Amino acid sequence: MSVETKVQGRVTSHGGVRALYSGNARSVVGRGLLATRSTNWIIVLTGVFEPIFYLLALGIGLGSYIGGGVVDAHGNCIPYAAYIAPALLAVSAMNGAIYDSTWNVFFKMHFGKLYQGMLATRLGPLDVALGEISLALLRGAAYGTTFLLVMQVLGLTLSWTAILALPALLLIAFGFASLGMGITSYLKSFQQMDWITFALLPMFLFSATFYPLSVYPAPIQWVVQALPLWHGVELVRGLTTGALTPAMIVHVLYFLVMVAVGLVFTTRRLRALFLD
Repeated sequence: MSVETKVQGRVTSHGGVRALYSGNARSVVGRGLLATRSTNWIIVLTGVFEPIFYLLALGIGLGSYIGGGVVDAHGNCIPYAAYIAPALLAVSAMNGAIYDSTWNVFFKMHFGKLYQGMLATRLGPLDVALGEISLALLRGAAYGTTFLLVMQVLGLTLSWTAILALPALLLIAFGFASLGMGITSYLKSFQQMDWITFALLPMFLFSATFYPLSVYPAPIQWVVQALPLWHGVELVRGLTTGALTPAMIVHVLYFLVMVAVGLVFTTRRLRALFLD
């Protein structure tokens, strides 16, 4: 009996919510952790160092030439390294989540054919989506936590509220991972996968990562403020510098909506690909 026949039989017999979710996403996470431990741990480790290199080269190196520092949301002048460090922290969470929910998912979907096998069992598309997104979330959290420790060692966390950056990183990673997996499900070739890098690079450079948003003309500022990374950067920067503002609630709501849209989008896409 083919995988497709088995899957169709399972959907027909259960239907409804049980066809989408069996409550066993942890099995997908467990399989992914075993695979990472055996083959992918070096790749994961390399992603930890990239934002640290940026911090040392630009925050510490270039920052030594910027004597006046940068003004935060409360009008306080802070060192340049302390200004870009939280932005790089948000970027590290984004990168960890995106790489796991795009390239890994792409390989499993088109080469490993893992999802067809998973969905031939009692697992539903929401189990698979939650499991893969959780793996991406763990990777993003690992990157972010490591970078936050480096910031602490270098004295770049300027407020006790920096501890709240940890749940903020999880939220940022969750948002990017849930949407990234759904987008990847539409991509068919390695050339198309390069579009993800093409989208991430300008977002990394222009989301107030290295300089304030005010340097842009007003129309460009509106575009930047629509980008998810800008919301992540502003959220984490406010927490690590202690410059808390009501706008941070908007940043949190932005990512909550992103998570909800991403989960619905990814679940429906997996069902359309492998069950309908």
